[in-house]
Amino acid sequence: MQNWESLLTVAVVIGLMAGLALRVAAAELLALAALAVLVVAGSLVPGAALPTPAEAFQGFGSESLVTIALLFVVVAGLELTGGAELATGWFLNGARKPVDARMRLLVPVAVVSGFLNNTPVVAGMLPVVNDLSKKIGDSSSRFLMPMSYAAILGGMCTLIGTSTNMVIRDLYVGQTGQQLGFFSPAWIGVPATLVGLVYLIFGSRLLPDRKPGVSLADDPQQYTVEMQVERGGNLVGKTIEQAGLRRLPGLYVAEIQRVDEQGESRIVAARPGERLWADDVLILVGALESVVDLKKIRGLITPDDQARKLQVPAWRRTLVEAVVSPRCSSLGKSIRESRFRSRYNAAVVAVARGGKRVEGKLGDIRLEVGDVLLLEASPSFLHRQQTSRDFYLVSQVEQGAVRRPERAWTAVTIVLLMVFAAAFTAVPISVAALVAAVATVATRCCRSDEARRSVDWAILIVIGAAIGIGSALEKSGAAKAIADGLLSLAGRHPYYCLAAVYLATMICTEFVTNVAAATLMFYIATQTAANLNVDETPFVIAVMIAASASFLTPFGYQTNAMVYGVGGYRFGDYVRFGLPLTLIVFAVAMVVIPRVFPF
Repeated sequence: MQNWESLLTVAVVIGLMAGLALRVAAAELLALAALAVLVVAGSLVPGAALPTPAEAFQGFGSESLVTIALLFVVVAGLELTGGAELATGWFLNGARKPVDARMRLLVPVAVVSGFLNNTPVVAGMLPVVNDLSKKIGDSSSRFLMPMSYAAILGGMCTLIGTSTNMVIRDLYVGQTGQQLGFFSPAWIGVPATLVGLVYLIFGSRLLPDRKPGVSLADDPQQYTVEMQVERGGNLVGKTIEQAGLRRLPGLYVAEIQRVDEQGESRIVAARPGERLWADDVLILVGALESVVDLKKIRGLITPDDQARKLQVPAWRRTLVEAVVSPRCSSLGKSIRESRFRSRYNAAVVAVARGGKRVEGKLGDIRLEVGDVLLLEASPSFLHRQQTSRDFYLVSQVEQGAVRRPERAWTAVTIVLLMVFAAAFTAVPISVAALVAAVATVATRCCRSDEARRSVDWAILIVIGAAIGIGSALEKSGAAKAIADGLLSLAGRHPYYCLAAVYLATMICTEFVTNVAAATLMFYIATQTAANLNVDETPFVIAVMIAASASFLTPFGYQTNAMVYGVGGYRFGDYVRFGLPLTLIVFAVAMVVIPRVFPF
């Protein structure tokens, strides 16, 4: 490194990596700060070998970045309609044992992650894993980390499976003018995924058994809720056990209210083997999170379908909590007598009173001061009632968006058409994602405000900034200098240099973000190939695979970070369970890449 520009660029990159590894600030802030240093330096010194502002910021308008943002919206439609559960439920519902459950979960996740960006896929599957772990009575930590790893493996198989693949594809096209095939990474990704899935499914001894940071046991609030078995629904004829109502933590079925064939009402004991009849009313008692989970179970509806009688469509409704005040006009009246739905345009889903079960049918419960009501209402209810004297406190329930199951097949169809168009037609990936995102909002699978919230802007900022920093590595000559160093270490042998590039990328991605690692190492990899006078494609593919193969820390890959707190994991859990998988993927890559993409 003989010029000050390359020295400055390397110093900035090292500072960025150190900052990301030590978590001194948010990743997007550190990436922007690093980019700002380079842009300011280049602007202050005319003719400096650093990117101009236009070159530095062009990453924020890249096709891959826009595509990733659009995919977040498409997956939000799947999540909000229950499309993910619809697509996987038929396979997951038969799970009875942990190994069987992991197989049923991980195989679909790996397949789907090949055709949808794996970050939103994992986000959409988090509630599915939560429900699955409850049904089989095992800790969610036994599923969350394997699910993250399966999504990473599946994402290696196509160009749209991960954000790194899309970014590398754009950089490769821009530098060589050549296109990578949609399934180019699959030569390595598919065998690595197959071997990796075997390890993830059967390597249970290395899986930690952790409790999440926040447990349902920490919530003393006990709601009483009524749910009715939908006539013609999929729960009719199933036992309580088969319906998954025995394994929701912090919740139990207190009784079943049934009208027999003679038209007489009677109370039926809620035994695990009791079969459900159409129109059975289930009285359940439990914590808020489990009550919210009930709303996701297909075949259960609110009694008399009160929610559907609201003057608000389902796609605009959400769950809110309201505390009854002494000045509530409905005080002392039953929910039915007070005409609660008509008065407030909200349906009572559940009632909590002092941590104990409230006896009787929901509509017959007389409201008392301090009762906590779980309501299904429009977002405007929050604003109206915060200034009302009827309730002390009104707050929106986290993850309480009302599902739109009637649109689930619409969301699934949109995704399938998008994947087909991107994989098997001449339609560019970005165009397919754009049409799918617009269709998701237009068909009300996802509201426009929900679409905006679904986009992880932090990821997009890191991607845009990393592309600008990567261009500085190339323009300043720093990439060439680093490549020369790798060549000297590897003895200028193409195979050893390939392994060195792979390992350097893998180590880099464990301590910084995968996109930053991929972008920075791309220029080093292509320069290494140029110095060796060999084809750069195998080196680019190695960076693509290695940047995604983050299994040793919770911070190198977004999906690992997403399950870190939810699963209650420790840092060492990733090292213990991820190291064998890291070695598996490295071995597959080193065997396959030189054969499929010769030097």
